[in-house]
Amino acid sequence: MTEVNISEEFSLLGGPLHRTGRRLGLVRGATNTVALGLALGLIPWIVLLSLALIVGAGHLLFSLSVIGAHARLLLAIPLFFLGESLLAPRFAVFIDTIIRSEVVPLHVRPALDAEITRINRWTDSWLPDTASLLAAVGFSLFASQLSLGGTTAAYDPSRATTELMLAGQWYLIICLTLFRFLMIRWLLRLGIWCFFLWRVSRLDLQLMPTHPDGAAGLGGLEVVHAHFTPLILAISVVQAAMLAEELSGGTASFEATIYPAFALVLVVIAVLFLGPLFIFTSRLWACRVKGLSDYMVLGSDYVNGFNKKWLGAADPGREPLLGTPDLQSLADLGNSISVVRNMRFVPISLFLLQDYVLTALLPFLPLLLFRYPVADLAEKFFTRLTGL
Repeated sequence: MTEVNISEEFSLLGGPLHRTGRRLGLVRGATNTVALGLALGLIPWIVLLSLALIVGAGHLLFSLSVIGAHARLLLAIPLFFLGESLLAPRFAVFIDTIIRSEVVPLHVRPALDAEITRINRWTDSWLPDTASLLAAVGFSLFASQLSLGGTTAAYDPSRATTELMLAGQWYLIICLTLFRFLMIRWLLRLGIWCFFLWRVSRLDLQLMPTHPDGAAGLGGLEVVHAHFTPLILAISVVQAAMLAEELSGGTASFEATIYPAFALVLVVIAVLFLGPLFIFTSRLWACRVKGLSDYMVLGSDYVNGFNKKWLGAADPGREPLLGTPDLQSLADLGNSISVVRNMRFVPISLFLLQDYVLTALLPFLPLLLFRYPVADLAEKFFTRLTGL
């Protein structure tokens, strides 16, 4: 009987919003939701623009003091869906990889399949989207009582009626709630992903300390998390836009805000996207300790035999040393022990950290124009280039 590979069906996509997108033709191939994200961001923005123009407040809408509204609708929301479109196939590939490499042995497959079925049932139910919507509405109701940065981060009835009137109410009540719903929706998915990884870490995995990925066969997790960069970019874009609103309004200074804000973004990124990778740390540590013990014993046995054969008393009938495979085997054994000794406790590499930091830094670069105007930057560049 042919075995059904449930891992190919693993996905964090689903729920009422996803099903609605599929019915409207905005989800292609079951995983490409970029068109849905563009629609959810662009349509509310077009309504916002229309309302602002109707009441003659178009100049206010395009001022730097409300750039956060554009960043949330036109950049962050589409990036949310770009992220899930990139990640959906990577999740399934990771599960399939640990099965084919026998990190998940055959006798553990039923338990893994049960976990996958559970996750699919959760993500495809109405509960996550409903909980996200209720949380977004609740947050919007109490956001004005919180100390949120920027001028477009919280509902303020006086500002909505005096500055943009109906357009302001549309943004602060509808658009901002929509953005928070989609953001909380992703946070719930991250929580589900962390729960799944935790459940997998409790299975009887067959971790290999000499695996060339340096993570005992779990190196594919780094590949998965490398595709979280669109979400990191979305977080950084919103934070940078909030800072731009404060700097343009003169309510904050450059030095006092940009460095703490960037540090905060890095901390949030580390918690959300690097934190889940530490779930396997205890298993990887135990794998390294056991691997070192096993290979040290194996190395001792081999070296003892090697010494007796080649460094013991002269034997006229001994085979020639030149060309013997024993030397290569000894070198290979030493390399194996080095691989075990250098095994990572967390599937995180320097390249992944660099990608995260550079992605988070990119939206903050335009803020330098508040400190160094374009003319000054061009003059300094020309001076350094020409030496004049």
